Amino acid sequence: MSKHIGIVAVSGEGAALCYRQLSRHAARLPEQPTITIHNEPLGRYISAVRAQDWHTIGSLLRRSAEKLAGVGAEFCLCPDNAVQHGLHLAEVGSPIPWLAMPELVAERVGTDGRRVVGVLGTTLVTEGSTYQTHLGLHGIKVLGLTPEDARRVDEIIFGELIYGHLEAESRRAVVGVIERLADRGAEGVVLALSEGSLMVSAEDSPLPLYDSSEILAAGAITYATG
Repeated sequence: MSKHIGIVAVSGEGAALCYRQLSRHAARLPEQPTITIHNEPLGRYISAVRAQDWHTIGSLLRRSAEKLAGVGAEFCLCPDNAVQHGLHLAEVGSPIPWLAMPELVAERVGTDGRRVVGVLGTTLVTEGSTYQTHLGLHGIKVLGLTPEDARRVDEIIFGELIYGHLEAESRRAVVGVIERLADRGAEGVVLALSEGSLMVSAEDSPLPLYDSSEILAAGAITYATG
């Protein structure tokens, strides 16, 4: 019997996309797992992330884990990249285990033999160690974004993607960021945001894409059935 999966939602759009990805991966199983979502208000997370208040973020995440455990979830995950550092705090006292995303992404990139990648996400993610440490341990170099590209991507995420839409001009801007990473030697791009599939498609991208939420969903189904 498959384990009951709990999704800890931060961005509602990102959590909804993750649910769809989980459902697609589970569709061909003889028995699909139960999936439950819980969220705390997005504004509380945004305030805590901007203040880099990781203890509050950890408490919010753990509160969702407790709610999910209460309805039967046997493990939980969070597709939101900006709060991944808070998972270590959320795990303390959590009634159920957490499935972490950065290591799953690093394993996938390494399996494909990539040695240099770019990372697209909020500045907190692209300028921090959310992925850099895990990728580095797999021998993978991360190319940073230019300050202008980092600012533009951050604006697109907080101004459009978390509300479920993307302007055509913004999509072209993202493709331009990826083109510049390719010119600098990147062999792939990690979409380090839960709304990654809304940002750019494989058809539009000049480089292979590693959608963190999609990779997390695949790993969750493997864990739930394993």
